[in-house]
Amino acid sequence: MTRGRDGGSGTPPTKHRALLAAVVTLIVAISAAIYAGASADDGTKDRTPLAGGRFPRGDAAPASTGTWVGAWSTSPAAAEPGTEATGMAGRSVRNVVHTSIGGTSARITLSNLYGQSPLTVTHATIALADGPDTAAALADTMRRLTFGGSPRVVIPAGGQVISDIARVTVPYGADVLVTTYSPVPSGPVTYHPHARQTSYVADGERTADVTAVAYTTETRYWRYLTALDVLSHEADGTVVALGDSITDGFGSEVDANNRWTDVLAERLHDAAGAGRDTPRYSVVNQGISGNRVLTGRAGRPADNPSALSRFERDVLERTNVKVVVIVLGVNDILHSPELADRDGILDGLRTLVDQAHARGLKAVGATIMPFGGYGGYTPDRETMRQEINEEIRSGRVFDAVVDFDKALRDPYDPRRLRAEYDSGDHLHPSDEGYARMGRLLDLDDLKGAAPIQL
Repeated sequence: MTRGRDGGSGTPPTKHRALLAAVVTLIVAISAAIYAGASADDGTKDRTPLAGGRFPRGDAAPASTGTWVGAWSTSPAAAEPGTEATGMAGRSVRNVVHTSIGGTSARITLSNLYGQSPLTVTHATIALADGPDTAAALADTMRRLTFGGSPRVVIPAGGQVISDIARVTVPYGADVLVTTYSPVPSGPVTYHPHARQTSYVADGERTADVTAVAYTTETRYWRYLTALDVLSHEADGTVVALGDSITDGFGSEVDANNRWTDVLAERLHDAAGAGRDTPRYSVVNQGISGNRVLTGRAGRPADNPSALSRFERDVLERTNVKVVVIVLGVNDILHSPELADRDGILDGLRTLVDQAHARGLKAVGATIMPFGGYGGYTPDRETMRQEINEEIRSGRVFDAVVDFDKALRDPYDPRRLRAEYDSGDHLHPSDEGYARMGRLLDLDDLKGAAPIQL
């Protein structure tokens, strides 16, 4: 591990970095205004409260003691192709998510970020799955979700909504079913396309079904759902992993929860249970396959937005976040030749760290792993990767460094991943490689807060 970001003794800021910071500030301000502004009207004007303002029977409850943390989350990544006209109207969407911490109450976040019309949800439920790889629920855990006391909510285009608190015990490592139903057309659907998790769809309003009979369609997408928070006695805060397909878990076994973030969450949970002096944190995964530090794709809002433009939403707005782990840069090297210069990428990474520090968050960063043998490999790109890694290891970028490159590269050919850590495409790790990543990060590096800037 390399520790300690040099707060002022490294290379002085350049005009390039100053200009980048100014541009990023403008981008973040505009994107935050669009997203948060649309979210400000989270559908409350269209809610129909129950008589007397009651909650539906036994489903929503006031919070008890504990700390709200992120048990699971994902980044809205794009508008789902083919859903522009009707969205998921007339179908029940049952998302399956895996928890990184346990709690005694829960709440969810639904997003219509990429929608061009309001999304009306009339029924939503949360339940524990009745085992792995199933849409069936444990009957006594099924809860109706409400929004401001009503089962119905209208989420404006570009907006999001957080549910009321549901009293349900959510264990660590559980598969949780979150089901939504919309009766009217809306679209396109806001989704995360590389879930590495099987979810389900049923025709009609089947949100409270405890059997899997109606859920005949399997999907590898997460739709609408972007967060599951729990009220926990097991954790004091949340670690956010910000990354690309390597954090998304591309190449890992589907439904096995073998992403490196899953392994890290397991280590934190086991350490806390053993009474070790380690941070009591949950872990949430904000990886988007293909993500870059500097540039996003086309669209308004952009599909696959850059890390610079989504940092506010996907890191700073996560529940009770304490630390961010940044694993980015390879796609800038591979796919942005017009912008992928060494200083531009490093300045972008430092800007992310500056944004984290401004909110009191510690920033841990990773070296860029080798991609020799991958289709985009060139000697010039390899040189750039080595130069960026050298600067990252110097301690002048992040507060602490996890050296994924050193741990997973082939010692006889450092331009490539070791064979047992390679999924086969020479870019993404295998399950064994992801396990190595998750075991490598020093839990002590997650302690503390951002360094004081003098």
